[in-house]
Amino acid sequence: MNLTATLIFALIFVFVTIIGFLAARWRAGDLTQLHEWGLGGRRFGTFVTWFLLGGDLYTAYTFIAVPALIFGGGAIGFFAVPYTILVYPILYLFYPRLWTEARRSGHVTAADIVAARFANRWLGLAVSLTGLLATMPYIALQLVGMAVVIGALGFHATGIASDIPLIIAFVILAAFTYTSGLRAPAMIAVVKDVLIYITVFAAIIAVPVALGGMGHVFSAVPTSKLLLPTPPSGSLGSYSAYATLALGSAIALFLYPHSITAILSSSSAAVIRRNAAILPAYSFVLGLLALLGFMAAAMGLGARPEFAAGFARFGTNYAVPALFLAVFPSWFVGIAFAAIAIGALVPAAIMSIAAANIFTRNIWRAFLHPACTDDEEAGVAKLVSLGVKVGALFFIIFLPQQYAIQLQLLGGIWIIQTAPAVMLGLFCRWLNGWALLIGWALGIGCGTAMAAALSFKAAVYPLTFFGTIVPGYAAFYGLALNLAVSAVLSPVLNRVAGRSPAPLIGQR
Repeated sequence: MNLTATLIFALIFVFVTIIGFLAARWRAGDLTQLHEWGLGGRRFGTFVTWFLLGGDLYTAYTFIAVPALIFGGGAIGFFAVPYTILVYPILYLFYPRLWTEARRSGHVTAADIVAARFANRWLGLAVSLTGLLATMPYIALQLVGMAVVIGALGFHATGIASDIPLIIAFVILAAFTYTSGLRAPAMIAVVKDVLIYITVFAAIIAVPVALGGMGHVFSAVPTSKLLLPTPPSGSLGSYSAYATLALGSAIALFLYPHSITAILSSSSAAVIRRNAAILPAYSFVLGLLALLGFMAAAMGLGARPEFAAGFARFGTNYAVPALFLAVFPSWFVGIAFAAIAIGALVPAAIMSIAAANIFTRNIWRAFLHPACTDDEEAGVAKLVSLGVKVGALFFIIFLPQQYAIQLQLLGGIWIIQTAPAVMLGLFCRWLNGWALLIGWALGIGCGTAMAAALSFKAAVYPLTFFGTIVPGYAAFYGLALNLAVSAVLSPVLNRVAGRSPAPLIGQR
């Protein structure tokens, strides 16, 4: 075990834990109310929202998986950079209006807004269940990122003992989330992002210096990994795959419950617009981080015997930890690994809170116990947040990691099918709730069938249009079917029901 790195790692973790518990007193509110516990009282300004959204969207698994994809697969992994650029115009256009409606009507989740907007609680339930199913494996993947850095520190126990550090970390996470709610990850996100920025900028300087400059890095990487492969005749190949992955991922990102929870915690719609302008700073850092995959490949880390055990255990996900171990002194490795581990805690906390908000407001109160008081509602949410974390631990401890990865792949395919109801429903008066529900079901069925045809090992499905093979993100194709069905059926069902279109927000 790397004792110096482990000591630094543990000290930073203790510091973050203390912050998590102290957060309950920050901007103190009545934590027996769901909007206070689960949305921080809707009082976060531009600065806090920037860190919270950054901590929410750029997770430990992102910092591990994006360079790992580039290390193993090459340039296709860079789709993560343009998609995190495309996502911010979407944030600017749609989500200030979402916040306005939520604040005006006291809504806590996207499903609240959808159910009220279309007077259809079954559509709200569909959005709720989709959010829950998409969130659970996402939380589990944060544990995958944490497990990689704990293993890189040299903790190589076997059996249940190998999971003790993860269990301890999530017991701590459960405790300060229960007591402090969304205030805890909001405060910790500031520490996490500062550490991430320090780590990435240090790596982007030190590693090329050690390799003789970026020219040597790119010259050491096979040409096949530096560029997208040229499509064969009669196919758009990697080009259409790259484009649909980027666009589909951009549409899906802010539909996840944890993203919407962070947005609804903002103090105003103007805060969201300002963050749409300044959050691309994270995209710049992500681009630098992605280059670490090429640097790891240039150093030949996969062939070095001292890292053979790590790559055998974690696959390409071990590339970034191996790079830091190869280049930096032990004390800085401890800081870098702590940054990645905290990068798991922050989004995992927000995800568990978002899932608790959804279950409590849109399932427990809407269907199971409509008469519950506000205090009871918050109490149920706190207990559910604990259950969600236990479920995530179950994924990692008792099931192979590929199950969590495959379910998260499905999560992206599923969550994007809520886009017509959540996003377009804010602007399109003529959409019908039942048409949206049918489109949602068909979109999910189509996307899931495509993933199943690929044995749940990939998300890019080859469709043939007029003799040309167009490989594309299954979520994108499912969404196209969803939109077409919703658009065709809405006027028909509106006419059958003899109803006028729902009023635009602000015209009620």
